[in-house]
Amino acid sequence: MPIEIERRFLVCNDEWRAEVASRHSYRQSYLARTAESNVRIRRSDDYATIAVKGPRDGLARREFEYSIPMIHADYMLSHMCVTPVIEKVRHWVDYAGMTWEVDVYEGDAAGLVLAEVELDRIDQPFVMPHWVGADVTFDLRYRSAGIVQGLWRSGDARLAKIRNRGPRRRRA
Repeated sequence: MPIEIERRFLVCNDEWRAEVASRHSYRQSYLARTAESNVRIRRSDDYATIAVKGPRDGLARREFEYSIPMIHADYMLSHMCVTPVIEKVRHWVDYAGMTWEVDVYEGDAAGLVLAEVELDRIDQPFVMPHWVGADVTFDLRYRSAGIVQGLWRSGDARLAKIRNRGPRRRRA
């Protein structure tokens, strides 16, 4: 069973940009989000995926991701997913033997830059790049539901909505 183990950090400067190996633009949103799982649709310029993710157990959770036709992703993002759709450019940066994913958000989340590193095991050591700042792995403001609601901009009291109501559904 596939497991995702990741750590997420705020990015504190642009020095990572000199080391970018590749990048892709993404549009993504969720078909469903419950306490037990969420279903994400992601579309880039040349491929699309659907991912089913289980609940977090600390740093880890089950993740199943599959390729889907781009036309299907476009329809789901336009007609079936919660809004607003997240827009970002993901940059891959190699640092000290690890690949870091630096997400530069656009649209409603413009101004937010996060770095993630995926680990093979929970206790795996890694070297922190000098361009990463605070660890926000467990901060709900920096998860997708918090980002689409703008909670990352402040310590907003609306944070409880992530657990209770979640993001809005798109009306057909």
